[in-house]
Amino acid sequence: MTGSIPDAREQLVGDMKAVIADAEELLKATTGATGERITAARARAEETLRAARQKLAGLEDAVVDQAKEAARAADEYVREHPWGAVGIAAVAGLLLGVMISRR
Repeated sequence: MTGSIPDAREQLVGDMKAVIADAEELLKATTGATGERITAARARAEETLRAARQKLAGLEDAVVDQAKEAARAADEYVREHPWGAVGIAAVAGLLLGVMISRR
């Protein structure tokens, strides 16, 4: 696995959204079910979903903030070291060209 931490966070956000959607679908499917245990389980599930949505919103905000900070840092570096940035881009382009030509 060669993913970065931001990639892992994005994957986690996607997984959390899927779990929330599945849980909401399950709650809708059991709407007509009756009984004390079912009612208690539905109440716990709804509370857990509310908490998960709040945490997910916070995690999404954190991911967005980190992406903005990374973009700001990259912009600052390029402005302070334009020739270094050109060199890095040239080397990256050269490596990409070599990798593509080998296929």
